[in-house]
Amino acid sequence: MVYVLIGLCAVVALLMVFNIRIVPQSESFVIERLGAYSKTWAVGIHVKLPFIDRIANQVSLKERVLDFDPQPVITKDNVTMMIDTVVYFQITDSKLYTYGVENPMDALENLAATTLRKTSSGNWSWTRP
Repeated sequence: MVYVLIGLCAVVALLMVFNIRIVPQSESFVIERLGAYSKTWAVGIHVKLPFIDRIANQVSLKERVLDFDPQPVITKDNVTMMIDTVVYFQITDSKLYTYGVENPMDALENLAATTLRKTSSGNWSWTRP
């Protein structure tokens, strides 16, 4: 009987250790309960329910830099140029980042390329503030 009680205490202790998480300052965790979105954990110490909750995604909230391959663009005077693209971005909504788009980095690259082609063709105006 004593060995069963010691084994049960060990299992409970292990469950507690593996289900307590500390979220660092520059991250947020997206939590799913039974396969559906439950909540987003911000900075601090959190406890998840064993076998019910799971961490679906750990999202870095730091500003990031992506360097994309050079893109060919045609200017207003029909000159083809290769433009190198660098995009600075920061994730502000962890839930939308996790569930909103299938592959967010590809979507960001396509959006940057489309915007670059649109603005390089002369369909924009710049005014001084």
